[in-house]
Amino acid sequence: MKFAVSHVHAWAPGIATKEDWSRWKAGDVQIQNEKISPALEFADPLFKRRLSQITRMTIQTIHDVLEERPDCASSKIAFVSFRGELERQLSINKMLLQDNGISPAGFSLSVFNTPVAAASIALHLKSGYSVIYPSRGNFQDALICAASPVLCGEEQNIIFVYADEKIPGEYSGIAPGGCLPFSFAAVLSRPEEANRAVEISLEHLPQSPQDFLKETVLSEE
Repeated sequence: MKFAVSHVHAWAPGIATKEDWSRWKAGDVQIQNEKISPALEFADPLFKRRLSQITRMTIQTIHDVLEERPDCASSKIAFVSFRGELERQLSINKMLLQDNGISPAGFSLSVFNTPVAAASIALHLKSGYSVIYPSRGNFQDALICAASPVLCGEEQNIIFVYADEKIPGEYSGIAPGGCLPFSFAAVLSRPEEANRAVEISLEHLPQSPQDFLKETVLSEE
């Protein structure tokens, strides 16, 4: 069984354009391990003021996909992350240790589905979303889960989103290698319904988000 990947858009500190991502694929530039976020110039200033790096990147990449595929605004979203709102969760833990309590506002922005929920609000999306945590870092299982509504014929298109933010220094000693901040979004569909797409077989799935990008980031060139 196969599914098609098209309209891939990605964002990372130091790599913002498709030309930058082409150079990244060639090994000429690297993702910067910095807490830098997209400006979200299209979003309401008050709304975006308190958003984290992972949430801003998620909103930006979904926005960029919908700029090319406005018809997918009615498609469901599958959001994948290895760590979610890690920095906000660290802040919550510190509040619990120091104050024996947490801020309701802080907690509301720390839950795992915050990035995609905020994207739904910012981009006025109403079709719903799924949030997938790749157990034991298994990106392949997360990708199959995201693509399953397309593979079984329940959905024509799915907007597939991955995002992870810069790991706070407190966790740097236990973080696995290659955990750099970046996000991408893409349209998953059945091969016969996609133009200028890369076909991915269930027998040869990308093993990581970076591998997924390397296989698809130049798909439209």
